[in-house]
Amino acid sequence: MSWLTEYVRPKIRTLFARREVPDNLWHQCPACQQMIFHRDMTAGMKVCPHCGHHMRGSSTERLNWTFDEEAFTRIELPKAVVDPLRFRDSKRYTDRLKEARDKTHMDDAIVVAHGKIDGQAAVVAVMEFDFIGGSMGAAVGDAIVAAARLAVLQQAPLIVFTASGGARMQEGAVSLMQMPRTVIATRLVKDAGLPFIVVMTDPTTGGVTASFAMLGDIHIAEPGALIGFAGARVIEQTVREKLPEGFQRAEYLLDHGIIDMVVKRTEMRATLGRVIGLLCVKDLPAAA
Repeated sequence: MSWLTEYVRPKIRTLFARREVPDNLWHQCPACQQMIFHRDMTAGMKVCPHCGHHMRGSSTERLNWTFDEEAFTRIELPKAVVDPLRFRDSKRYTDRLKEARDKTHMDDAIVVAHGKIDGQAAVVAVMEFDFIGGSMGAAVGDAIVAAARLAVLQQAPLIVFTASGGARMQEGAVSLMQMPRTVIATRLVKDAGLPFIVVMTDPTTGGVTASFAMLGDIHIAEPGALIGFAGARVIEQTVREKLPEGFQRAEYLLDHGIIDMVVKRTEMRATLGRVIGLLCVKDLPAAA
């Protein structure tokens, strides 16, 4: 066997061999259909550089986007009773929970952490839409109560990022009882003289909207976020009228005084820091 066959040919084959290209290098914007390189997507916090569409982010991504230097401490949340009604539809509720946990690597549809936002202490709760549609069951109610108690203990503002389809039907009345529980949790924070800030992301609907999500001292929303209680089609069928353009979107709610601000994701941390600074002004020294 000659040196050409033994050494040169393998080198040439290696040089010109077809390399496998990962299939996740490019992402398509669901709004404008433009392709976005994965590094640009990460650097831009999942905001389309072409049209500004805000794509949904995971709870971990939101914590990284919110806290200074992506530094935060997650707390261990109470363990709720699993499948209190032994519910089953097309599959067992316990199987749905297992699938959601394997998919998201979370115990339930919310995480709670504390750290610094623009140098100021804060407690942040973030809902995860990929966990059974961010639905609110006993575990989510427990987490909101735990976050409120931590905020009072640390004398820090409570910020909640909402992303939910509403109450979790597999828990029936147990899920509905989380609405008054979370309302009481917000009262704990306000009675302590601390700010309660709600950041509504796409989508924020159902029992979450009908409870703690609309009780903030300040309501902020991301651009284009869907915010409401019932779906637009159900409302149209009920009132028998055509709904206005952009109904239930963040910008429409801002124009009609339902929310206070629509803030781009890339500006959210700075905005939260500014709001916390305004609402947590220390007592001024008495004049001499």
